[in-house]
Amino acid sequence: IMPDSLLDEVAALVEWPVAVAGRFEEKFLDVPQEALIHTMQGDQKYFGIAAADGRLLPAFITISNIESTDPSRVSAGNERVIRPRFSDAAFFWNQDRKQRLASRREQLKTVVFQQQLGTLYDKSQRVAALADGIAGALGYDRAAAVRAAELAKCDLLTNMVFEFTDLQGIMGRYYARHDGEADAVAQAMEEQYLPRQAGDVLPASETGRVLALAERLDTLAGIFAIGQKPTGTKDPFALRRAALGVLRILIEQELPLDLAQLLDKAADGLMAQLGHKPEMQEALDYVLERLRAYYQEQGVSVAIVDAVAAVKPTRPLDFERRVKAVAAFRQLSAAEALAAANKRISNILRKVDTGLPETVTADLLHEPAEQALAAAIADQEARVLPLFAAGDYETALFSLVELREPVDQFFDGVMVMAEDEALRNNRLALLNRLRGLFLRVADLSVL
Repeated sequence: IMPDSLLDEVAALVEWPVAVAGRFEEKFLDVPQEALIHTMQGDQKYFGIAAADGRLLPAFITISNIESTDPSRVSAGNERVIRPRFSDAAFFWNQDRKQRLASRREQLKTVVFQQQLGTLYDKSQRVAALADGIAGALGYDRAAAVRAAELAKCDLLTNMVFEFTDLQGIMGRYYARHDGEADAVAQAMEEQYLPRQAGDVLPASETGRVLALAERLDTLAGIFAIGQKPTGTKDPFALRRAALGVLRILIEQELPLDLAQLLDKAADGLMAQLGHKPEMQEALDYVLERLRAYYQEQGVSVAIVDAVAAVKPTRPLDFERRVKAVAAFRQLSAAEALAAANKRISNILRKVDTGLPETVTADLLHEPAEQALAAAIADQEARVLPLFAAGDYETALFSLVELREPVDQFFDGVMVMAEDEALRNNRLALLNRLRGLFLRVADLSVL
């Protein structure tokens, strides 16, 4: 078991690396292997050894900085060092199982999450309500989600997690299973922390996804509500990582949830602690702003992300579909001309001082080019509005490409800002209707 980080660390510690094998008593294998591996790697810089099926074997490898004339003494010394540490882990494991996770809930009232936001018990109550709503919206098991939220932080009060904080969630899974909790609840204990960092795996279970979302959303909503948003140098509650985790789960696991609604629900839960329902717009903007970094890592053009962000979609999965549609559209030969036309239309409409007329009057369409454009827009509306409703933005944009020719002919043959006010307003309404079609996906004038 050779993680890159440990390998790099050990390589930097020795000049003349010599591998030395060691063993430990099989009785220690009754302790969860994550605790044993953590002890070997974290304290002693040992490499554990696993069987082909992933089970930990009662053996390890350590790296000596010298080639000993008596390797057996080196092995014995390392075995002697690890034994009391494993004995401690075994003691914690046995002691912790004498008390059910659920019985530790009351103790959460003694652990402060944040002074203004209450204790971990208060947080677990908020997360449970939020998890119930998320599970209901997705058609998942609501009872499992609520139970998982209630138990989520109970393992923080165990001896094992107090000693080995990196095992939070992992030990929760073991203790929940020992207590006879449902598998979905036990698995969610560990998955609530996923993804732990960039590139990490996402929760595999439904209840795990719900709990991971609810935990992060409550933290984001709460910290923004009390005015402690992250700065360029300080992010004590790891809100950047929390926001990116929310986005990854919603996008990559294809959950069609509205972020604005989720944060609004999270704000409801804060009323008991704050005495009022906090405004969530700043928190929403913060999370959505993280999409720039998310797509930048994937090599997506900033212009594409900005074009989609300009129309302010608040469902991250919907945002993803728009980004893919605009990226595909941008590869078409007509894309550049249509983007330029959208920019031109945007500039024209921006200069209009009075309100734009909402409807196009057919009797005022005098020029053949404007009649042709109006007909083309009507034809496209019939085709693409159902596609927009279904979220099929790529097919819709590919259909709208057919507007290139009538748009070009319109600008070549029609004076938009005519002296006749009625004609002018009608043509502005026509352009506004055209631009509105593209804005159903993104603001192409940004491209």
